[in-house]
Amino acid sequence: MNIQSSESLARTRLKAIECLRDHDAAQISLGAAEVDDRLRGGLAQAALHEIYASAADAASGAAFALLLAWRGNQTKPIFWVSETKARLAARPYGHGLAELGIAPDALFLVDAPDTIAALRAGADITRCGAVGAVVIEVSGKAPALDLTASRRLALAAGQSGVMTLLLRTGAEPVPSAAGTRRQVASAPSTPLPANAPGLPAFDVTLLRHRGGIAGIEARLEWNRDRQSILGLQRRQARV
Repeated sequence: MNIQSSESLARTRLKAIECLRDHDAAQISLGAAEVDDRLRGGLAQAALHEIYASAADAASGAAFALLLAWRGNQTKPIFWVSETKARLAARPYGHGLAELGIAPDALFLVDAPDTIAALRAGADITRCGAVGAVVIEVSGKAPALDLTASRRLALAAGQSGVMTLLLRTGAEPVPSAAGTRRQVASAPSTPLPANAPGLPAFDVTLLRHRGGIAGIEARLEWNRDRQSILGLQRRQARV
């Protein structure tokens, strides 16, 4: 190998390291100052995050995952990967997305026949830096989604800088490489003036936050006009 090619290789490696540093530093603000403070600035963009919801709250879990993905990047496409049985529980709907302030044409739906296919497709898409965010929906116990599988997703997200959200419905938390883990449930909204329907609301429990504070329970509201989470009402905090 000549000197010129050695220098070129060194520059390539340096750029790769700088890119990884940029990914590591990138954070996504949720819009609620108190939540962002607890998360030390917001959600890490180049990371895997888990969202758990009961089967009865599958729609709320799906909405919250999409709102985080949309909040993180509104200029690149969002991919929603789901296995067939999960797709039947809560499938994104164009008019519903528009009501939340999410552009329907920014979302691409990918159907997978089973959990393994969904995880493989999700990992492949996550590796593409041109993607804004990836939501991978898996329902039930899903034995294929083990610690090794989650590590592959976390590694892909760390290398590409693409935020990856793993939506688990009707499942109990299991060991994972995810940076954060949340339990999401529907919540009653606060009526607007003249008793008009209020903002979409969620009861969210931060079960895990690697390198930060977990055990936060709060009621969060989504404001479509400001495209951010507002109306924080702390319910309880556990340490």
